[in-house]
Amino acid sequence: MLIIRPSTDDDLPAITAIYAHHVLTGTGTFEVDPPSLDDMQGRRADVLAKGLPWLVACMGEKVIGYAYCSWFKPRPAYRFSAEDSIYLSPEAAGKGIGRTLLAELVAQAQRTGVRKLIAVIGDSANAGSIAVHKAAGFQPVGVLKSCGWKFDQWLDVVLMDKALGEADLTAPA
Repeated sequence: MLIIRPSTDDDLPAITAIYAHHVLTGTGTFEVDPPSLDDMQGRRADVLAKGLPWLVACMGEKVIGYAYCSWFKPRPAYRFSAEDSIYLSPEAAGKGIGRTLLAELVAQAQRTGVRKLIAVIGDSANAGSIAVHKAAGFQPVGVLKSCGWKFDQWLDVVLMDKALGEADLTAPA
């Protein structure tokens, strides 16, 4: 049975392995060297210190995916806009797990006061990530052509966004 829950320190080895797979084999991230366990621990601690969610998807006790959001940019004016990240283990892809994980991330981000969630998707050929975001109600807002170089090819970045809660209809509290 699929369980979506807040991540714990014990999940970090699985999170690090999932991300390393994507760094080494995919174009959804433009990192070229997998971060260490300590690096991932620092990244997670930074997200949690901001009061933002970092979730894991589990089948039984096994972590098969994770998702989190962090502020889109560090300047104060962006404090209601967050960028989401979602990664699944290879065996979890194509089973609807990403949709469930992203839906919970959206809900939790909204509860923290996020008004705009932004997807910065590596590679315009990344059909899986584009589809999962579209299914979650994200709208395409642009493509940055050929702005990344990985695996000896130029790669685009697809930008999508989703308004949360009252979005821009009211001033934030």
